[in-house]
Amino acid sequence: MYPNCGPEHLGANLEDASRYASRREFLNRVGTGFGALALVGLLRDELVPSAGAQSAGGLLAPKQPHHAATATRVCHIYQSGGQAHQDTWDPKPGLATATESGGGRRLLASPFKFTPQGKSGLETSEVWPELSKMADELCVIRSMYTAAPAHGPATLIQTCGDFRLPKPSVGAWVVYGLGSMNQNLPAYVAMNPGGFPGEGIQNWQSAFMPGAYQGTYVDPVKERIDQVIENIQSDLVNAKDQRAQLDLLSRLNEIHKQKRQNDGALDARIQSFELAFRMQTDATEAFDVSREPDYVKEAYGLTSPNRTVQAQARQFILARRLLERGVRYVQVWNGGWDNHNDVKGAVARAAGNIDKPIAAFLKDLKERGLLKETLVASSTEFGRSSTEDGPGGRTHNAQAFASWLAGGGIKGGIAYGATDELGATAVENKVSVHEFHSTILHALGFESEKLTFRNSGRDFRLTDVSGAQPVKALFA
Repeated sequence: MYPNCGPEHLGANLEDASRYASRREFLNRVGTGFGALALVGLLRDELVPSAGAQSAGGLLAPKQPHHAATATRVCHIYQSGGQAHQDTWDPKPGLATATESGGGRRLLASPFKFTPQGKSGLETSEVWPELSKMADELCVIRSMYTAAPAHGPATLIQTCGDFRLPKPSVGAWVVYGLGSMNQNLPAYVAMNPGGFPGEGIQNWQSAFMPGAYQGTYVDPVKERIDQVIENIQSDLVNAKDQRAQLDLLSRLNEIHKQKRQNDGALDARIQSFELAFRMQTDATEAFDVSREPDYVKEAYGLTSPNRTVQAQARQFILARRLLERGVRYVQVWNGGWDNHNDVKGAVARAAGNIDKPIAAFLKDLKERGLLKETLVASSTEFGRSSTEDGPGGRTHNAQAFASWLAGGGIKGGIAYGATDELGATAVENKVSVHEFHSTILHALGFESEKLTFRNSGRDFRLTDVSGAQPVKALFA
């Protein structure tokens, strides 16, 4: 269709190419032209690419936040299943002495002891023998609450701020706002040993934002780089030829873009080709845990006979390696917290799988000088009941749960907020999930109500229309 379409002529023919139209395109332009005029005002931001998106680095170019930040990167630790706050972070001695049952059910006292830890005296559960040693770095929020008591919706509220419609994940908002610190690695990496967690890829989606902002999933159990990232190397052509092919493909895509104005999906695909090419060197090194010294592997638990501990140790070593190489947002998952039965055994096992890896991760970040610029945020979908569900277990409780923060300008060694005497409901300095998200954005230098993305004529926010404000009392 286009004469002289070799690589040497493509640049000269970009303008000529736009003169040609198929019959369908001609009829579409004529038949819907007046309707399109009515939409211009509403869709202008989607139709006209910003100058920043076309600048060096494209959609992932580094950007400046609204105000001075206390953190430049985030590690989100997700405790999947609904972690029982009464057994982990929120001591409730009243449960052991209460004489009345709750709502017709027997009250269930925690089988675990809480003791003061560190210089701060922060009380933590005995299920955290290693993590408790880092108590002076932890800010435990004991007054969290959420809008849904079901796993799927509550998980999406935590990871995306909403469950009713596809919304960008927290990591996507962070990358959209700040861009990437390393153009040779993904700006956002999500990891879960052995496969996708509940709600799958929705947890790291970009939704109506360009695909360049979505998370890149990695299974940390896999050890070979070609298994961690499939097709990372080409067996057919060398790097020089790959670069020439990619340049040709980019120019062809540019012709395609001329007819489609701002096509976020196409921009994301072009960006992914570029990133995949650059990752051949940096990713191979970043994901190679074998380069770590033996004392680091031991500290994280990689040498443990417990395969689950090994998987978590590998995951947290990778998280540290990615963060120190400029990955903006890293999400790591663990599970085993849906304890409708046998809290004593189940909570001990779930905590035991991550206690040593998380403690080593925090200590490692601190010793390397990374913790002061890295916000570590641990959350779960909801808490558990103070009454017994199945034998020795607890049911879901959306009215009270605990999260914690560390690093990134956060005060360490404190507990913020409180639940009632039985741990059933958050009652003092209550913190919603939107406020938790607003606090994360504040640490990164953003005002949550000003970080917006226009879609279909509306400015969307991570915190939506909740009016949520950051909990500034958590900052040093």
